[in-house]
Amino acid sequence: MKFLNALNKINGVGAQKTRLLLDFFGSAENIWKAPAGDLRKSGIPEKLAEKIIFERDKINPEEEWEKLEKENIKIISFTDAIYPKLLKEIPNPPHIIYVKGADSYFDWNNFPMLAIVGSRKFTQYGKQVAENIARDLARTGIIIVSGMAIGIDAFAHRGALDAGGKTIAVLGSGLEDNMIGPKVNYNLSREIMENGALISDYPLGTSATEGTFPARNRLMAGMTLGTLVIEAAENSGSLITAGLALEFNREVFAVPGPIFSPQSEGTNKLIQAGAKLAASAKDILEELKIEERKTAEEVKKIIPASKDEEKILKILSHEPTHIDNIIKLAKLETNVASSTLSIMEMKGIVKNIGGQNYIIL
Repeated sequence: MKFLNALNKINGVGAQKTRLLLDFFGSAENIWKAPAGDLRKSGIPEKLAEKIIFERDKINPEEEWEKLEKENIKIISFTDAIYPKLLKEIPNPPHIIYVKGADSYFDWNNFPMLAIVGSRKFTQYGKQVAENIARDLARTGIIIVSGMAIGIDAFAHRGALDAGGKTIAVLGSGLEDNMIGPKVNYNLSREIMENGALISDYPLGTSATEGTFPARNRLMAGMTLGTLVIEAAENSGSLITAGLALEFNREVFAVPGPIFSPQSEGTNKLIQAGAKLAASAKDILEELKIEERKTAEEVKKIIPASKDEEKILKILSHEPTHIDNIIKLAKLETNVASSTLSIMEMKGIVKNIGGQNYIIL
């Protein structure tokens, strides 16, 4: 693996060239130690052969491997049993994937995965939808995959984590701590690592740029059964992921939004173009024919612990309800309603989304 990692650090030695070299030399170590003449005979362009010869003198495979170990980053190669099977089906899948997290060697192939993407410029509607659908899907055993960007991506990860489910963040950078971004989501990345993993096909030292995100999107679309788009402007990068999903013969879902919202132009047009309309987790589960697992509605049967909780549960929905209305409709004393809601929030039944507005989870 250490020689594969070293090769991956040379710009231009992508998945296709790596396979060509492996077919010729038999192992990454043989490639790394091959004489210049043999590299030129391997079938790769002569300029790339010269680049490998030049660059490998500046790269120490042992030192690079020690850096990975120090950062607790593992490598999964194309030939490993736990390499995502769906990813193998796309054109030129990455030969190695870097993984960081408690589940670095978790066999993802035993669980269905769905990508959730959307706008960085989110609305409260988009935030609520992303958290709720991700939470409901995670409760059924689906692994939520997203890009950990500000906005919908982060809310999708959060929804999965709130459900006690697994989530994977695909990054367009190396996985060392100082490269993980955006910085505002650094703490989120720690939680994801405890309940899933961060993954990338970029080696250490790679910073996230506009040029690295297409490969990130490719991974998300390729390793999952489908992609759900929640809020996307007309030219949103999320639509690129949806396009890749279609190219890879995966399902594409979109959540409809208000016709006057710029953040919903892209999703509404996706639906017009044939994407599956997703109004709930159930719509996605049915389309993916995931029948053996319990639906979100079956899993999420809430049994109230008191009469006061029962009254509040009858009032709350996924639409925000202010505490004043809860007090009025439930006919509860202010202190009773406040304490009951606090207890229910600690139990993960309801959530204060700000301004004393509550929703049911």
